[in-house]
Amino acid sequence: MSGAVGGPPIQESYRLRRDADLRLGEDGSLTLRQTRFQLTLEQPGMGRRGLLLRLADDWVSDVDVGRLVSGLEGESRVLPAQLLLRRLLAHSWLERRVQVEQRPLLDLMPTGLGRGSLPENRRHLPGVRYRLSRFAVLQHERDMLVAASPLSALTVGCVDAALGAVLAAAAPGVGAETVARLLGVPPEAAGRVLDELATARILVTDAEFEAERDDAPLAYWSPEELRLHHRSRVGGHALPVGGTYRLRERFGPQPLRRRYDGSRAIELPLPDLATIAKADPGFGQVVAERRSVREHDAVPLAVERLAEFLYRSQHTVAVGEAGGQEIGHRPYPGGGGVYELEIYPLVARCAGLDPGLYHYDAVGHRLEPVADWGPAADRLLAYARAAGAMPGSPQTVLVVTARVQRLMWKYEGMSYAMILKDAGVLTHQMYLVATAMGLAPCALGAGDSHAFAELSGLDPLVEPSVADFLLGSRVAAGSAGQP
Repeated sequence: MSGAVGGPPIQESYRLRRDADLRLGEDGSLTLRQTRFQLTLEQPGMGRRGLLLRLADDWVSDVDVGRLVSGLEGESRVLPAQLLLRRLLAHSWLERRVQVEQRPLLDLMPTGLGRGSLPENRRHLPGVRYRLSRFAVLQHERDMLVAASPLSALTVGCVDAALGAVLAAAAPGVGAETVARLLGVPPEAAGRVLDELATARILVTDAEFEAERDDAPLAYWSPEELRLHHRSRVGGHALPVGGTYRLRERFGPQPLRRRYDGSRAIELPLPDLATIAKADPGFGQVVAERRSVREHDAVPLAVERLAEFLYRSQHTVAVGEAGGQEIGHRPYPGGGGVYELEIYPLVARCAGLDPGLYHYDAVGHRLEPVADWGPAADRLLAYARAAGAMPGSPQTVLVVTARVQRLMWKYEGMSYAMILKDAGVLTHQMYLVATAMGLAPCALGAGDSHAFAELSGLDPLVEPSVADFLLGSRVAAGSAGQP
């Protein structure tokens, strides 16, 4: 506890981080647990036991520690309890709250765990202006505004709503005097707030902000991409990542098979894989000859060839259940056998099919009509042509979607990153199949998600499009226009 002469003192209090819990063992031990981490105290003693129970229930100050432990075990046991408190703080098992007298200002909430997981303390420099970091994110959490940055393992909870005004003012820049005025606190408390925000990399100096924007390596990263990378990988934080089944108690799992109206489905011919295997070029040759082909032949792809391509790329067989969820098998690997990706062919020209949007039922091997051709299809096709740098319109655009609930029902922290990885694996599979079949394949870096949502009628939060792939018949060797 410290404070300026005549001013209100700055206080700190502590509590167990809210994503951890305290468990009592039958042998009298106490264990702190947080996802995959735990810390066990085998014989904590009455004072430290009482302290841990209080930390798990409410905020505790240094003064509270002394009173609690001395009342249970006497003054001589206060120091061991204080040492335990410091150890828990150093290993990020506790949150901190900074307040002026009885007015809480902000909470400091660690996202890492273990020794060395806390960032190095940064002190503000008098007379220096601080700006909101390019990588800072403000979000609603635990009934308050929370500021976080992927560059720090410490997040800041704005317990006092006036702290939101400080962050807003920090977009152009603030100093200690502005912070003191906005919060209505003395200069020492304003400086302490700046210290904590700078340590959490929420606020940075003008020079640091310019480096974030202009200098390598931070200038390479967009805030969204760095945040996704940080959250979906372990090591930099202790947040849950992996198959936690976090939604199992709230929602039922989606089935493996995506179904539309079966009465209008177009049954596709089954390819003879044994015969195809004899005629296909060798795997090494297919890999060596794989190319993006940006010109389609005047004679369109036949529905039988499209059917073979879809079957060899995406055909799905149900194999059972895992964790209460149907899983399957496809020609390419997918996280946990969940196989959340679906293929929607937008057919512009295909012999045997009317123009329009279809869904490929990968279990039943059939095409299900989704929408007739319309203005949204024109926009989707035009964007695909431009993105693929094609001299003419593509014959077919394969739009890949993700049934996000199917994957997010099981996985936490890494779901969208896994969707993108799965989409990359499927893209490679489609390239190899198209090359083996002598077709013209070309993956796109992006597609018109809004046009697809409008055409398909799909909610982009339920089943967004995540990848796009052009497919058509290849110009015969020696023909004009061969790429």
